[in-house]
Order: sequence, then C-alpha cells, then structure tokens
Amino acid sequence: MKEFNSLDKSLIEQRKNAHEICRLFAKSPSKGNLKRLKCMFAQCGEQVVIEAGFHCDYGSGIKIGDRTFININCTILDAPLSDAQITIGNDCLIGPNVQILAVSHAANPSERLAKANFAAPISIGNNVWIGAGAIILAGIKVADNAVVGAGAIVTKDVAANTLVAGNPAVKIKDL
Repeated sequence: MKEFNSLDKSLIEQRKNAHEICRLFAKSPSKGNLKRLKCMFAQCGEQVVIEAGFHCDYGSGIKIGDRTFININCTILDAPLSDAQITIGNDCLIGPNVQILAVSHAANPSERLAKANFAAPISIGNNVWIGAGAIILAGIKVADNAVVGAGAIVTKDVAANTLVAGNPAVKIKDL
C-alpha cells in the first residue's frame, strides 16, 4: 500500500471538484453531466453507462473499459496515485450500491492519528459481474469472467471464471 496525505490542500480541492461533478450528475443525470463525469476519469471507454448516484473521490484514479454498466449509487474511493489506480475492464456489470474502495487507513491507533491514507490498486477484469451491495477492498484483483455475489465483501483475489459470495467472500463454484 502507498501512503498519501488526503488533507493536502491540492487534494482537498481535487476532491471538492470531483464531488461537485458527482453531485450535479446525481441531481441531473443528463448527457452533459455524464460527459463531465467521464472526463474526470484517467480513461473511460466507449458505450459506458453510469447511472445516477455515482460517487468518487478524485476520478483521476479510475480507468473503465468499453461497454461497462455501472448501476445506481456506486461508490468508488480512488486515490490520486498513479500506482494505486482502479481499473475496470470491458463488458463489466457493476450492481447497485457497490463499493470499490482502493483507499484505507492505518489499523495502528497511533499511526491513524497522523491521518495518513493508504491506497492499493484494484483490478477488475473483463466480463465481470459484481452483484448489488458488494464491497471490493484495496489491493484486490478480480479476474476475467468472475462473478461476485450480492453483498459479498471481497478481501482476497478472485480467480477467473469463478463465483464468490459471502463475508468474507469465498469461492462457491467454477463457472
């Protein structure tokens, strides 16, 4: 995990800008507001659909492939670090109320008092379906064609062509 200071003035300003774009999109999910939202991302492919209620911290730490669908109330906590990006592949389905969280805090109480944030990359492969209410934690890789069941909390990498579910998520079966 890489450390960064989210209280840095320039990062506070970046978050304010991203939050305002997300707020405008939630209030009015017009083509213009969707375009502004997609322009924040490091990369956004063709035919990407994002439903209202989307939230992110910076946007610049997000890459989305082609033909991905992101349902309502998705939260992506990205970091302003190039080596801690969130990458979502082509043809993915992200269910409602999914959280993709590349940012975390120190578990050690004295370290946490310093207010440092830590970030690790998240990689979601191609043709992945993440069910409603699932949570993907920092540093996780979800390989191609995997399915993450609704409500799952993903704390370990998910192999290709598998279905995982539960808290913590465990392999249920091969697909």
